[in-house]
Formats: sequence, C-alpha cells, structure tokens
Amino acid sequence: MTLSDWLCLILVPLILTLLAIPLGEFMASVFSGGKNYLTPFFLPVERFLYRLLGVDEKEEMSWKSYAVALLFFNAIGIAALLFLQFIQGILPLNPQKLGAVRWDTALNTAVSFVTNTNWQSYSGEQTMSYLTQMLGLTVQNFLSAATGIAVSIAVIRGFIRKNAGTIGNFWVDITRSVLYVLLPLAFIWSVLLVSQGVVQTFSGYETVQTLDGGKQIIALGPVASQEAIKEIGTNGGGFFNANSAHPFENPTPLTNYLEILGLLLIPMALPFALGAMLKNRRQGIAIFAAMMILYLAGLGVFAWVETNGNPLLEKAGVADGINMEGKEVRSGVVGSVIFAHATTVTSCGAVNSMHDSMMPLSGLILLFNMTIGEVIFGGVGVGLIGLLSYAILTMFLAGLMIGRTPELIGKKLELKEMIMSIVIILSPAILLLLLSGIAISTRVGLSSLSNAGPHGLSQIIYAFASASGNNGSAFAGLNANTIFFNLTTALAMLVGRFSTIIPALIIAGALAQKKTVPPSIATFPTTGFLFIAMLVGVIIIVGALTFFPVFTLGPILEHLLMAAGKTF
Repeated sequence: MTLSDWLCLILVPLILTLLAIPLGEFMASVFSGGKNYLTPFFLPVERFLYRLLGVDEKEEMSWKSYAVALLFFNAIGIAALLFLQFIQGILPLNPQKLGAVRWDTALNTAVSFVTNTNWQSYSGEQTMSYLTQMLGLTVQNFLSAATGIAVSIAVIRGFIRKNAGTIGNFWVDITRSVLYVLLPLAFIWSVLLVSQGVVQTFSGYETVQTLDGGKQIIALGPVASQEAIKEIGTNGGGFFNANSAHPFENPTPLTNYLEILGLLLIPMALPFALGAMLKNRRQGIAIFAAMMILYLAGLGVFAWVETNGNPLLEKAGVADGINMEGKEVRSGVVGSVIFAHATTVTSCGAVNSMHDSMMPLSGLILLFNMTIGEVIFGGVGVGLIGLLSYAILTMFLAGLMIGRTPELIGKKLELKEMIMSIVIILSPAILLLLLSGIAISTRVGLSSLSNAGPHGLSQIIYAFASASGNNGSAFAGLNANTIFFNLTTALAMLVGRFSTIIPALIIAGALAQKKTVPPSIATFPTTGFLFIAMLVGVIIIVGALTFFPVFTLGPILEHLLMAAGKTF
C-alpha cells in the first residue's frame, strides 16, 4: 500500500470520530427539547407541521401507541410508493416516458425504501421517472431514516426514565429527525457533491456521438439531492444502476470520501448522543469503542486481503496480482475497500465497486458485517438498537457468571428484555437461513445465479443477508428481479426491519417503567475495558456460531479452492 492509502485508512475513522462527537451532542439537545443554533430557523416550521397534522407535541405515548403510529406511518408509505410506481407513466417529470413498474418489482421497491433497505432489483435510469425518484424514493430516504432515529431515541428514553409509562411522541421524534438532523446534513452534502460534478438536472437524457461514430444515450436527472440523503440516511439506493460506481453519482476521489463520511456520520454520532442524554458520556464512549474495534478489525483484514492480490493473477503475470475486476480506477483498491466496508457495517447498501468481484475472504468480511445484525455502527438508529440488544445479552451472561441479576445503565434486566433482545438478534438470521435454504434447493432460486459452486452460495446468502439486514447492497452476480426473489427479499426486509424495531420499543417501554438502580460495589461496570471486550466477544461468537457452517461452504471454501487453482 502507498502512503496515501495508509493516510486514508487512518484519517477516515479519525475525521469521522471528530465530527461524530459534536453531532451526537447536538442530537441529544434536539431530542431532549433543548434549544440549538437551528431552533430559530426550524421551530416555526416544526410548530406549523404539528398544527397541520393535529399533533400535540406535549402528549407522550406508551410503547404500544408509539408502535401503532410507526406501523401506520410505514404502511401508508408502502401504499403511497406502490401507487406512485403504478401511475408514473401518466405523471409529469417523466421525459423518457417510462411506464408503470411491474407489480412484483414495484412491491419489492416500496417495501425496500420504506424499510430503509433500498435494495434495487431494477435499473434506476430505465425504470423510474424523475418524479418517482424524487417524490417517492428520495422522500422515503428521509422518512425511513427518521424512523430509525426516532426509535433509537425512544430506547434511550427507556434507560433515562424511571417509573414512567411513556417513551416520547413518534410524530415529534420523526419531525425533529428530519428538520434538525437529516435536512441540514443532506443540504450540505448536496452542495458539496454538486460542486464536484455530481449531476442535478431536470433535463431529459442526452444522445451523444461516440468516438467510433455510434450513438449513446446518457442518462441524467436530479442525482445529487438523492445521492446526499442516500448516504446521510444510510439508505443506499442509487439513481443509476451502477450506484456510486457511476461517474455522475461519484465522479472524483473527494466525492468518494465525502460519501463514505456521509454514510458513517449519523450512526457514529448516536452512541455519543446516548452518552449525552444519559449524562454519562463514558457509557456512550464504551458503546462507540465496541463498534470501532469491530470496524477497524474488519477494515484491516479487508484491506490486507485486497492489497495482497490474487495468486492466480500473479501466475498470469499481472503486476502485484492486484485484483481490479469490478473496481473503479478512480477509487482504486483502498478507496473501494473503505467504501465497501463502510456500506456493509452501516446497512447503507451504496456501492462504488462490485462486491461479487472481491476476493473470497473479502466477501466473508462483508457477509459477517451484515449477518451479525448490522451493529458495527449500523443503519441510522437501528445500529445502536442492535448493539444495545447485544449489550443486554452480554450483561445477562455476566450476571450468570457473578450470580447477580443483570443490570445495564442502571436498569435491572428481566425476562422480557432478554426475550426481546434475542428476537432482535436472531429473527433476521433465522429467516435469512431459511430463505437461503429454499433458494438453493429450488430451480427457481438457482436459475438466477451467475456462478456455480461456493461462489454461487455466497451470492444467495449475500442477497438475503442484505435484505434481512436492511442493507440493500448486492453481490452483483445474482439476477434478483424475478417474482421469487422480489417476494422473498421483500419478506426478509419486512421481518428484518420490524423484528428489530417493535421488540426495541417493547424493551423501551419495559425499562421506562422501572426505577433506576443506584450502582453498588457488586455492580458490573459497563463503561470499562472488560465490558467492551465482553461485548465484542459476544458479537463475534454469536455471529460465528450462527453462520460458521455457511461461511465455510461459501467464501472460505472458495478461498481454499482458489489457492488450489480453481475459480468460479
């Protein structure tokens, strides 16, 4: 690796940490109802929206009311986006005269964008009109991200409150998420991206003459605005089929790193928001440290594997054996590695390279990031929820070892919290394995594969891991735009989203009703190195035990066969 490669690997997490700390403090102020430097601008807008929607901002909700409001809101979003795709052919801002989207693709897309997955089984520039992209997909990029943030804040309130029956107001939380967090950041990122050449236009597609005298249609559109919230909200849905590998979405090395910073920023800030709202910043730092350790460990292995190259390419005479298949020369190896790792640890799904072309062990890292529940920073909000679920499991195990009722952040953990944490951790994994088993056992599932052997297994596992983890990235070698995969991945997205969010609200409601237990000499501290080490260990062990057989038959076997000279 070059000096610039090392600098990128070091500076990206360092810069993000420096940005995440003040953002976390700012978010804590926003959701605690305090004043901030955006209050003069957005408070009138916020109050107008409450009057328009008939919301009493001072009225709090129980976890059940919060969950009902959330489910209703998401159901309306799915229905509206589905309807918009069906009628886009008769609506304006459709210069290419694109017709209605096929029913199964439309259903999959509606579920995908509402669940913050943004899995795309279609080519965006050939399927969606400008209006559908803006009014449907981009709007849901904001709302799905805001939903995740709102639920994470509700969970934090569960730890803060004592003897309370409420956890906040869903409509207030989602409004503040959009107004004070997502909109300002998306605006800043949009301006930065446009300044670097990311396209933003309502003009129709251009037909140009190529160097060999032929004609080529160049797709355009309002790209920068969607690109910004796609990263900021850990959504990942690209305007173009090639996503962030497309030069109109990601034209320069600077935009490449701006997008990486964007997709990691809010997930990294939320642990600091947790610490600020708890008035225990060491707790937030401990949660952040566990995430960062897992992030850096995976990134180190990933970078080592890709920069050491492919031994078969070395034998073929390729300099250094570096595998550039599926990578943009504009991004290079390390730029592609940092992006791919960031997008799978955050459940974003944006890609600037084709993960299908990565080395087998690199594919293993990407799969591991998703299959453990997207908790290494994770999607906005839900990553913190998943990590806290692992923390509950960790404290339960610690309680067994010391013979004491487990506690976390001053709250006793009982049967309900344990059951709901296990549901959050295991339900997406169970469905992932079940659907993958069906796919590899049926002709309709196998017919979409582009590769046989262990690589084909990795393609199927990756697809369902991406869907159930609400990630949205693809291995790029699987034809997922079939009725079978559209329906099964839609099911995986719904289960992955709501089997995390609803149990999290149940945990929040249960914790809010409890009194705070003062620390004593027998309290297991959750801000020290031992807690961090145990938490990281539990995450790795649970992931290994659940998916080790699949990893062995997929990327690990492919790596061993590659060393023996066999490729797929």
